[in-house]
Amino acid sequence: MRDTFRLKRSKSRIGIIRLSLFAASWIAGCIGLEAKTALKPSNTSEGYIALLLVNESPFPGESGWVSEADTKATMLSILWVCDNRIDNIPPGYRQSQIAATTTNNIIDVITVGGEKGQCDGFYRNSQGQPTTVPRVKERVAYLTRIANQGSPGKFARLLNYAQSLADAYESGGIQEAERFAGLRRIQQIPVTGRAYSWMTNSDAYHPGGNFVRIPDSLSGQLGGNRFFTLRSLNQ
Repeated sequence: MRDTFRLKRSKSRIGIIRLSLFAASWIAGCIGLEAKTALKPSNTSEGYIALLLVNESPFPGESGWVSEADTKATMLSILWVCDNRIDNIPPGYRQSQIAATTTNNIIDVITVGGEKGQCDGFYRNSQGQPTTVPRVKERVAYLTRIANQGSPGKFARLLNYAQSLADAYESGGIQEAERFAGLRRIQQIPVTGRAYSWMTNSDAYHPGGNFVRIPDSLSGQLGGNRFFTLRSLNQ
């Protein structure tokens, strides 16, 4: 790296100390520049999945924010919903009934239905490439700028967590357990277990059909989202 400053020699101890501190600060700044937080490019599967997880989860100061742990749980549960729509179709159901498509590709699950489809703002363009509406990337760019100011904090940890979930998924699957997997009954309704949908937490929103709202008592609200399982067809 080309040196961009010059320092005069100093015979005094104070001058040497100041020089050492300045040099240490400059080196630390360079290290910080190399360690910037950033999601992978959205034209990669890992980057696109991470983009979804970040977009659907609240960060400090936003509506729905509770805690770092709550937002991480939100990201994990959203990833599980997408995966369940591929690999955990309950007996008696067809994938097309749950995911509005038939596929083994998570990007298809995310983009099905177009711009206002299953995941609002995530769709394939006219060339068939996964993309998003501008507001999604604008928000992520804003969050990334905050994450890269000063020492790494909540913003950086949350962005890194989203990317780590996406990386792990693409390289071998989800490593962390799903909190809704063991559900078998909700208010006397037999259910399949696992989450198969999420929506903004409001009584006005419901995916319809056989989806069953997971109540607060079963941690069904995460990050300002409401998660839904399915009515069991075996009972």
